[in-house]
Amino acid sequence: MQKKRSKKLLSMLLCMVLVVAMALFTTGCGKDKPEGNTSDTEVEAKVLGQGETVFTFTVVDKDGNESAFEIHTDKTIVGDALMEHDLLAGDAGDFGLYVKSVNGITADYDVDGTYWAFYINGEYAMSGVDSTEITDGAAYTFKVEK
Repeated sequence: MQKKRSKKLLSMLLCMVLVVAMALFTTGCGKDKPEGNTSDTEVEAKVLGQGETVFTFTVVDKDGNESAFEIHTDKTIVGDALMEHDLLAGDAGDFGLYVKSVNGITADYDVDGTYWAFYINGEYAMSGVDSTEITDGAAYTFKVEK
């Protein structure tokens, strides 16, 4: 009888220790950072252009390096606004603009299997950059993908 009670007590004690350890582990893994301290991955946005409509534009190269821009424009199409600032280059084709270079960085599928993927507010775009109407305050991104 004494043996059962001590096993039960030992099991409960072990469970409590595990619960406390898990609680400490999960609270210790938070991503809080002190105020005023900026991360190395945060990028200062370069402001380009003048106009009523404002959107953010981010370029992510094949190594994950980011360049951020705040675009001010009166253009209505994303591609036109980006070309206005020489941030975008490519070839016109049957399906629209085939983007080859963004912010001076070239992605060439024929050479290394990489291409520029276009995102709108973090979602893969269902339209080309040359047919996407600008939404004020939206975030547009080009990422090199393979």
